[in-house]
Amino acid sequence: MLQLSSRVAAPLVLLAGALAVPAAAKDKLPSERPAQIEELYACRDLADAAARLACFDREVGELSSADQAREITFTDRETAKKARRGLFGFSFPKLGGIFGGDEDEVKEVETVIRSASMDRSGKYTLVMEDDAVWTQIDTTRLPRQPKAGQKVKIKVATMGSYFASIEGGRTIRMKRDR
Repeated sequence: MLQLSSRVAAPLVLLAGALAVPAAAKDKLPSERPAQIEELYACRDLADAAARLACFDREVGELSSADQAREITFTDRETAKKARRGLFGFSFPKLGGIFGGDEDEVKEVETVIRSASMDRSGKYTLVMEDDAVWTQIDTTRLPRQPKAGQKVKIKVATMGSYFASIEGGRTIRMKRDR
């Protein structure tokens, strides 16, 4: 078995840490803007007023055409937050900030149970008012069976799972099915 002396191991650890910083920092950079937006912003740099106006007219026209052809989509922060909330519980790759930045990340949701059922092994499936379906993945037994109309708080746990607490009671580990 290969063993490294502390003289060799310490610099390797520092080097690995230094190489990891740029990768982590890269995730924090603002996402790239679409070329259409960059071209529109470039119009501001034109000194001649007539040329600047012509540039804005041309670029806004192209942006409008791209919008109508559904080649580009616009959203505001509030709409992005609603989309993130609706997707809470699903795992997606990083999409370049399409749903906002990390500061808008949803860590928990509060919703209401529309229906609840239990399978043969005693695990619950909860259907929420927003049509989200959550399934219990641990073996925790609840003192009372969940019922329609009860409030539930679901928050991020570890390893891709979530904790659900029905009306402030005991938590159960769940995953989102759909």
